[in-house]
Amino acid sequence: MLFIGICGASGSGKSTLAHALQERLGENRCVIIQQDAYYRDHPGLTFEERVRLNYDEPAIFDHDLLLEDMEQLMRGGGITRKAYDFALHRRADRPEEIILPREVLILEGIHAFHDKRLCELMFLKLYMKVEPDICLLRRIERDIVERGRDIQGIGAQYLNSVKPMFDRYIKNYIQDADVIVAGGGKNARIVDILAGYVQDRLGSAQ
Repeated sequence: MLFIGICGASGSGKSTLAHALQERLGENRCVIIQQDAYYRDHPGLTFEERVRLNYDEPAIFDHDLLLEDMEQLMRGGGITRKAYDFALHRRADRPEEIILPREVLILEGIHAFHDKRLCELMFLKLYMKVEPDICLLRRIERDIVERGRDIQGIGAQYLNSVKPMFDRYIKNYIQDADVIVAGGGKNARIVDILAGYVQDRLGSAQ
């Protein structure tokens, strides 16, 4: 199994690139895991308290569980589907759904390179380098359409947590990358190059 990590700012095109690679490689050969599914649950907090949590800091994720699941897939075992409800700010795991290993495992997330134990398992580490204003516009559109947020809440979260955490942590992950991807996940040329490289490695491993 080839383990690929995709890291970068919120709205930088991580998911777009992951799905473009999956489409080129084939869903029967490639599985995508989103780090967002591994937010820690806080059942003891009220909704208002959960809203005020910093969802952009590294500690908000269950890194141990994520590592355990990635190691399980790399050993050839299945894992249960983890999920998160962004409207309620609660975990929404689907234990009835089993994710089976594929030839290629892609993990994408803003802190995908935070846990060095996880980085050591990665065959290829990709960092999305996109201008912050473009990332913000993409985040606004996504959060309104997909996550039921309003513009006031998005703006407050960006100023209070998104930008500070990018400046403190996420922008520095570029130092851990094997490849820096400019222009976002719709860069067709980089998708062709990466897919060709991965397919070549898969072929040579057989």
